[in-house]
Amino acid sequence: MEVWFEDYAMLKVRPSSHQTYRGYIYHHIKPHIGNIPLAKLTTLDLQRLYRKLLGNGRVERLESKKQPVGLSPKTVRNIHQILSSALNFAKRQRLIVNDPADGCALPRLERKEMKTLTKEQLAAFFREARETGVFEMYYVELATGLRRGELLGLKWEDIDLERGNLRVRRQVARINGEVIEAPLKTKNSYRTLPLADGTVAVLKGQKKKAGNSPWVFPSPTGGPISPDSVLHMLHRVLDRAGLPHIRFHDLRHTFATLALQNGVDIKTVSGMLGHYSAGFTLDTYAHVTTQAQRQAAGTIEEVLSAST
Repeated sequence: MEVWFEDYAMLKVRPSSHQTYRGYIYHHIKPHIGNIPLAKLTTLDLQRLYRKLLGNGRVERLESKKQPVGLSPKTVRNIHQILSSALNFAKRQRLIVNDPADGCALPRLERKEMKTLTKEQLAAFFREARETGVFEMYYVELATGLRRGELLGLKWEDIDLERGNLRVRRQVARINGEVIEAPLKTKNSYRTLPLADGTVAVLKGQKKKAGNSPWVFPSPTGGPISPDSVLHMLHRVLDRAGLPHIRFHDLRHTFATLALQNGVDIKTVSGMLGHYSAGFTLDTYAHVTTQAQRQAAGTIEEVLSAST
């Protein structure tokens, strides 16, 4: 695993993923199957590993005390993907004849409940965000649906206030404890978004607040803001507004849900979100589009009923 990671995986995966890969290898893979010779590793060994991780795989850390002792199905599937890649590489190098990762039964994914802010909740949210001094950042997020790292990675050179557009070209991530610039998630993530007049006005106000910093939303020291800090800010605003806690990613969901509910087509929303396909967007927001289809069916029925 170490040879595969150092000489192969590190060249292929994003720098922001290196720490995650190391964690999976040193905390979950090596302690359980690291003593099994490569040629003797079986599919059954991997199945036992996955069952063990699901039941009691979480590393004991201070921040994990209140969390379940088992790893999530998604994390176990991520670990399988790493093992599968490494074992496939070993097979291509003729170190093994068969790949034991082939045919493994993987845990079913649990779809996390999507929580979004309603129109009524948005008024309270924006009111408290303004009082807290972070209105501009969360307004731009809800107007564009950017990923958290993409929002924090915005620089003034990416924004054309005259033409009203915004280019997504980088993200900010925490790697090995350091907040740095990093490449975007996929090629579809590199995109240009149009800005409405209201968003342009908000950004002009933010430009005055940002001073000489190249970052649109700088930290107090003038550099990029830590992704963790933004989540803490969000929860502070929600608490003061009397609203339930949501993930930062749920602000992105709020943008997409409001867009779809108000008639924006799925392909346009998919492009703005930087998804790899409209099909993925349609699957993610099936509940919203189903509701819209029911409303459309009702509208058509009204027309037909009036004609009979």
